[in-house]
Amino acid sequence: MLSLKDACIAAVTSMLIVTQIPAAALERPAQPSTSTSEPAPSGLVAVIKDVPQDASLDLRAVSNPSMSGVALQIHWSDIEPVEGKPDWSKLDALFAAAQSSKKWVQLFIFPGFFTPAWALQGVQTDRFPLQYGPGHGTVETLPMPWDTVYLNRWYSFLQLLSNRYRTSPAFRVIAVDGPTSVSDEFTLPNSLEDLKQWQNDGYTPSKYTEAGRQAFQVYAADFPDQYVSLSVGRGGDGLDINDQGKIEKGESVRARQTIVDEAMTLLGHRFALQLNDVHAGPDPYPQGTNSQAEDQFVIDYNGRIVTGFQMGGGMEGTIGSQKMGAPGNPPLALRRSIDLAMQPNSTGQHVNFVEIYEPDVLPADMQPVLRYGASLFAASKPEGHSP
Repeated sequence: MLSLKDACIAAVTSMLIVTQIPAAALERPAQPSTSTSEPAPSGLVAVIKDVPQDASLDLRAVSNPSMSGVALQIHWSDIEPVEGKPDWSKLDALFAAAQSSKKWVQLFIFPGFFTPAWALQGVQTDRFPLQYGPGHGTVETLPMPWDTVYLNRWYSFLQLLSNRYRTSPAFRVIAVDGPTSVSDEFTLPNSLEDLKQWQNDGYTPSKYTEAGRQAFQVYAADFPDQYVSLSVGRGGDGLDINDQGKIEKGESVRARQTIVDEAMTLLGHRFALQLNDVHAGPDPYPQGTNSQAEDQFVIDYNGRIVTGFQMGGGMEGTIGSQKMGAPGNPPLALRRSIDLAMQPNSTGQHVNFVEIYEPDVLPADMQPVLRYGASLFAASKPEGHSP
């Protein structure tokens, strides 16, 4: 039997643990979700990047007959710059165009570095350089991925998003975000200098993976009619810090596997695993290798769950086409990268979908390659998990 002192300590400890869990997560059920009856996402997908200074999206790729789906990358700060007053105009246009063209939609909405200023008030933050993408190297403010104030505000936004679009027949997939940084990938700034900052900030893999688990729980409840995708980074894109706050090689790989396992448990057949860095040429340019070794992590799951790849960049320019597999020849670079993405695993299964950036969907000389890519799905439908 516990002494009075021990009982008090245990009660206080329990209270502290509960207060670290976002209220929004506590309200969601924790059991595996099996609600959606929609078919698994499949085929080629056009990825559209929002340009904040443009009043509207460039939606020309939506009508491309080789595309089965369309994915939008957009910042939370550009949708809800004022708390509780989201601007849905771009998303409304996307869903209308997709439904008209009979395409399915995936949403990538980025918080992290792109959290609106109002949502950072009272939040633990630090400043890190952007790891990649537009503004690469620019130092920006990042909320701690486990901060409950930040996460509760993000989850409140997700509820608004769900209320508006959840019942759209075009809405097939939403990417998990929240405990993230520069995109939907579950990766964090991880240079040697960054690691020192994370140690000072109190990062532990247990905090990080618990934040991921709570995010899956929220998405499963808020989007019962959608598949929920998790974009895993490369094995070394996480933080090699252990639960004692010490640098330990391999911790990032262990945390990644823990997060995937949690997603499979909580989301069931609605879980989609993807990697956003397929490239048939060398990276870093010019002395690196292609993405095959990292791709294998996702390929091994083919046929067991829904899986997908996103191209590691565009084919334009000498460097882009070099990285993607054919210097100076964008169509060949795209074909080689599609072939790499469609590699089957030991059971003969390939991924369910492959995502290609819009600038590579529009040019006339890319259309034969896109038709070729679409034909690969028609010829051999991946098993995946469909209800």
